[in-house]
Amino acid sequence: MPENQERQPYQDLGPETILDAVDSAGYRCDGSQLALNSYENRVYQVGIEESQPLVVKFYRPQRWSDATILEEHAFSRELADLEITAVPPLADKSGRTLHLYKTFRFALYPKRGGRAPELEDPHTLGQLGRFMGRIHAVGSSRRFRHRPSLDIESFGVEPRQFMLNSGFIPLEMESVYKSLTADLLLQIRENFARAGDFSTIRLHGDCHGGNILWTDSGPHFVDFDDARMGPAIQDLWMCLSGEREERSLQLAHLLNGYLQFHDFNPRELHLIESLRTLRMLHYAAWIARRWNDPAFPKVFPWFNGPRYWDDYMLSLREQSALMNEMPLEWKL
Repeated sequence: MPENQERQPYQDLGPETILDAVDSAGYRCDGSQLALNSYENRVYQVGIEESQPLVVKFYRPQRWSDATILEEHAFSRELADLEITAVPPLADKSGRTLHLYKTFRFALYPKRGGRAPELEDPHTLGQLGRFMGRIHAVGSSRRFRHRPSLDIESFGVEPRQFMLNSGFIPLEMESVYKSLTADLLLQIRENFARAGDFSTIRLHGDCHGGNILWTDSGPHFVDFDDARMGPAIQDLWMCLSGEREERSLQLAHLLNGYLQFHDFNPRELHLIESLRTLRMLHYAAWIARRWNDPAFPKVFPWFNGPRYWDDYMLSLREQSALMNEMPLEWKL
């Protein structure tokens, strides 16, 4: 069993603390609360007297600085002010969006409903592409000053080194992991070189279907916690699924809407499988770093067993093959 990677960060966040924190921001809670699906942070729906429920997000201690959190808030507010359906945090009378109660930093959000988008539907993809194009048009207008970039070092090299020292990888697989991931990083660098001198912009950063709430009037984009600088394709490829032909067709529908509001560099298509591989490397290290948080062993019990690592190595080998293929075709 590997050593704990961090102190249990939420051991003092009980039900009373949650309600007291919301009260401290000027809202009168009615006592009800519901834990929502979030592991990196802690997120709850809290009932408010004579008003709609609010969503309160308690930031994981020591992950982000105040400056990076406020930059996330400002980006989502910038989008909302332009009637792009991001969901920014609520500001108090002084304009503050980041609050402190005891040792916990938190933000409050209006509750938004919605369903998962139908990413196989051409109309949905076209509409989604238009909103993404608008987000990226705003994202390209200036750079983040404090938030990090999606790059090979932070999503590949550093997570790989962390895992090699973590004690999670079964002993008999360590040499295979070390050799395989070294080869993957070489392939990733080659694909980034093929993409050439692409631009990096402010991104949502984690734009999968779970962070897009679909309504009859279109999408709400939520959870900008992973917003960072990166290539535009990062927010697009996560909406693609299925076989190669299916993904090419989905991409065409997505870009047909996207191009109405923002240009797209087709050389970024060389990055899709490399970005997917970086996400896989980063994801394993993310779970390992959080293992001392009791939520993680409960939700990811398979992570600390040999079956997971057999499947994980197979998935990485499959990524190696995919990174050698030609990029997706984009047919106008």
